[in-house]
Amino acid sequence: MTGSVQASLLFLDVDGPLIPFGAVRHQHPTFATGPEPLGADENPLLTRIDPEHGPRLAALPCEVVWATTWMADANECIAPRIGLPQLEVVVWPEPSDIDDQDERNGLHWKTRALVEWAAGRTFAWVDDEITDTDRAWVAVHHQGHALLHRVDPCHGLADSDYAALDSWLRHWV
Repeated sequence: MTGSVQASLLFLDVDGPLIPFGAVRHQHPTFATGPEPLGADENPLLTRIDPEHGPRLAALPCEVVWATTWMADANECIAPRIGLPQLEVVVWPEPSDIDDQDERNGLHWKTRALVEWAAGRTFAWVDDEITDTDRAWVAVHHQGHALLHRVDPCHGLADSDYAALDSWLRHWV
């Protein structure tokens, strides 16, 4: 009997990587996607999500998991907009004293939870708030391979980001 190898994970944040924000010299482009999912009018920034992200994410050799404060709302509001199926969602733990200590030390509040969720599996984390502190912590505390990929929140995921992710993920397939 041979063991099955689990696909690498891609933990995906929404605000920044998919919804660009922040100062830019020009306005962010907007995209029409047809009939809007229920509740889409509650967040006008949803029109900034390029529907091409869906096929590009689906083409990556990994299992995409929402790692965002949107939580289950990402499946309701964003996945249909970009043509993705329902994805797994990281459910964030309640804040604790450890989180306060981590914040003082410069560790992102998501870092511990993502390493725990991955449980040793190879993963890439795409976010606009990743720092060298997070990279160093993951290198010490995660038993598998990990790529912490910071995206410029002013532009969101770009061609160069997809190329870097695809190359790194294919190396660990």
